[in-house]
Amino acid sequence: MRTLLLRITLTVVIAFQLFFAVLLLAAPARFAEMLDLPAAPAWTAFLFALFSARALGFAYGLALAIRDPFRHRSWIVAMIGVQAIDWIAAIATVASGVVALSQVSTASYMPLVFIVAMIGLFPRRRDGATRAELARPHARTA
Repeated sequence: MRTLLLRITLTVVIAFQLFFAVLLLAAPARFAEMLDLPAAPAWTAFLFALFSARALGFAYGLALAIRDPFRHRSWIVAMIGVQAIDWIAAIATVASGVVALSQVSTASYMPLVFIVAMIGLFPRRRDGATRAELARPHARTA
């Protein structure tokens, strides 16, 4: 059951990654409009493209983790770090008065939900795996 819940959580995280990657790559101005933000300078499109590439890469890594959570747990750890940075950045930006809480949208709470879920459901050991098998990074069990 834990593995199923972890896979569902990772699927939702992937959906968020894909949504923002595509939106910021294809229509960054529309994204600003949706959040009632002023239009960003044209040069920021390249930064959004860099973010999109990384978000797509993380979506791929989490898809690997869905297939074999234990083997690809480093992708889960990396995403926990990404979500922590996302949340800190969102809250710091709101606290500084640069944007309103409504403008950071789901970034004000979803990273915390994802972090709690991924830590709580983190794959600690394969079912039936021995300590020797766990010591090998790509050990497979029958």
